[in-house]
Amino acid sequence: MTSTEPRDFASLVAANLPFLRRYARALTGSQDSGDRYAAATLEAVLLDDSIAKSDADAKLGLFRAFHMVWASAGAPVGEADTRLSARAQAHMADLTPNTREALLLHVIEGFTPADIAEIMQISADEAVDYIEIARREMDNSVRGRVMVIEDEAIIAMDISSIVQDLGHDVTGIARTRTEAVALAASNRPDLILADIQLADNSSGIDAVNDILAQFEDIPVIFITAFPERLLTGARPEPAFLITKPFSEDQVRSAVSQAMFFSSTETLAA
Repeated sequence: MTSTEPRDFASLVAANLPFLRRYARALTGSQDSGDRYAAATLEAVLLDDSIAKSDADAKLGLFRAFHMVWASAGAPVGEADTRLSARAQAHMADLTPNTREALLLHVIEGFTPADIAEIMQISADEAVDYIEIARREMDNSVRGRVMVIEDEAIIAMDISSIVQDLGHDVTGIARTRTEAVALAASNRPDLILADIQLADNSSGIDAVNDILAQFEDIPVIFITAFPERLLTGARPEPAFLITKPFSEDQVRSAVSQAMFFSSTETLAA
């Protein structure tokens, strides 16, 4: 090992940490719980960096190390500190074991079935099966009303079509912060999909914060070309994040995940 190798490895881990934290939060359904397991993974890597090293790439190795920590802890979800959290955990109990992890690794983090097999220590065929099972179970778990905040008409229509194909209703499309706040007030959504930069140079983040000041129990999925700007460790931080350009699978998975873990009283389980 050269004198620069430890520094290079540490840099690679640091570069992939925002994506591990995104995955951990989506996996647990809780930002705090996700961050705890991401931190525990880093502690384990500091003690033995071989668990995070992979012949494929640093990101794969880091995620494999996370799954070792995650599995050793019993693969828990976030603590049920609210009524909505408790309901989300009840949904989790109905999922086939290991399927949610495989789905997230594939459609959100972009790992192939072969990568997932290495991360989860299963076969590639099992990884493919897990992905398909999770997709079916989560798509069918809840239905609700979805609001889209997006200033590009084609992208907004694409997102709306995907959401409707999942069985959800689209309450409307807002192009600016002002439009978004008014739309939410007139027709309260169960889920918000929000771009960051809007038509009048207003912020999708500000629009969401305005809406959440009225309705705090609404899950939000942010869409951005620069995810690292949101995955900084500062509070608040999004639990669900889609990177542009996105695929249909990413939107489908994020919507199902957000609905599944953040169900409200208006959603039919």
